[in-house]
Amino acid sequence: MLLSSIFYAKLLLLNIIEKKFMADKDFLVIKLEKHPTKDIMDDHVNGELTVIWRDWDKIISHEPKMVYVSSVFPGQVKGPHIHTKRNSYFSCIHGSVTFIVKDKNGKYHEIETNSDEPTLIHIPKNIASAHLNSGNEIAHVLTLADVSWKPNDNEMKNITFDDYDWKRLKT
Repeated sequence: MLLSSIFYAKLLLLNIIEKKFMADKDFLVIKLEKHPTKDIMDDHVNGELTVIWRDWDKIISHEPKMVYVSSVFPGQVKGPHIHTKRNSYFSCIHGSVTFIVKDKNGKYHEIETNSDEPTLIHIPKNIASAHLNSGNEIAHVLTLADVSWKPNDNEMKNITFDDYDWKRLKT
């Protein structure tokens, strides 16, 4: 029991350290835990489990009210846009996606994500972002949002990144 408590305390500390290390004032990148799963008969590894969110981790400061999966076709971009009421947390669960985030000073940040090295990207409300799939397969992104989407709620504002070099990233 004591070893288990020490392990979880160290894990929380590592999450806090990594969270601070990878944080920008306008967004946050959190490396996620990935664990092998095993067959019940002979204990061979039969897959893996990636922890996106647990209430006791406290890595998400805005408790989710909606969870959904979106797909991004190869060579396509979702956004750019701004959510005016909701904070979003994104994790690429299949394929690879580049998140382009424009901070409040107008600087662009490119965050490469993929399902092999899982991360959780926090995009706060009123921060512009886009998601680009530069791979050859459909990418799937799991999203946790602290405000549920409703038809015609008009909380998302489409914008353009006119001064961003999209050709550099597209295949």
